[in-house]
Amino acid sequence: MATQSVLIKPRVSDFSRLKPIPDPPRIPEMQQQMPTIAAFLIILTAWFRNRSDVFVGSGGYLLKTIEDRSGPYPDGSFAAGLESPGWLLRRNGYVISEVGKPPDLVFEVGSVSTGRRDYTVKRDLYAEYGAGEYWRFDESGGEYYDAALAGDRLVDGVYEPIEIVVESDGRHWGYSEAMGLEFWWDAGELRFRDPVSGEFLRTYEETEDALESERMEHASTELRAESAERRTESTQRRVESERAARIAAERRAESERVERAAAEARMADMEAELRRLRDE
Repeated sequence: MATQSVLIKPRVSDFSRLKPIPDPPRIPEMQQQMPTIAAFLIILTAWFRNRSDVFVGSGGYLLKTIEDRSGPYPDGSFAAGLESPGWLLRRNGYVISEVGKPPDLVFEVGSVSTGRRDYTVKRDLYAEYGAGEYWRFDESGGEYYDAALAGDRLVDGVYEPIEIVVESDGRHWGYSEAMGLEFWWDAGELRFRDPVSGEFLRTYEETEDALESERMEHASTELRAESAERRTESTQRRVESERAARIAAERRAESERVERAAAEARMADMEAELRRLRDE
């Protein structure tokens, strides 16, 4: 089960005044890493979409303070127990002094230029920054890292390896306490599994398709709502028009009744006058 997080109130009172942190430099092979980085971001964002205390991000700096411009920039990061974390996306980075706690998890994808540094120098650096878990994913299966999949959990300021299970079919997986999910290396593809249900979360492509389907359904729902609203307005206008016509007809009928009564009164007067004249 995931560890329980205590709500942390950010220490900045007016986030709208914070300027976005500049983007980190782009490494040449980042284009090759993007599918896995996007999978981390899209799959987890969809999974935790009903959690208002969760932040999932990628690509921004991890800084102790805003003055600390030498911080690392993990390929992915995750934090829970935050109050209104949406401002972090606008901040374009994770500043520990502003958030009030280090991220619960950071994530790196192996590459030619950063591979060895990720599981040596960066491992110590993320421990220094207090990231609760540090996960490394090598799409190649171990060409860039010392393993296809590796994870560490911070214990008393030092990383201890997380057990990685290697299945008979070559898939690797380990359990993240921070997220309450299993990380999977599946033939070079990043997957996540819910240990409670035993079901894998949707893949990146499935998540994108589902999101597109939801967007289309939302658009369709809005169109239906607009159409229903137009029909309602049309019905209301028709009802109002019929009501106005009915009132006009009633007024005409009343006017005709008054005129008829007046004509009858005049006729009665004329008949009375004729009788008077005959009597004379």
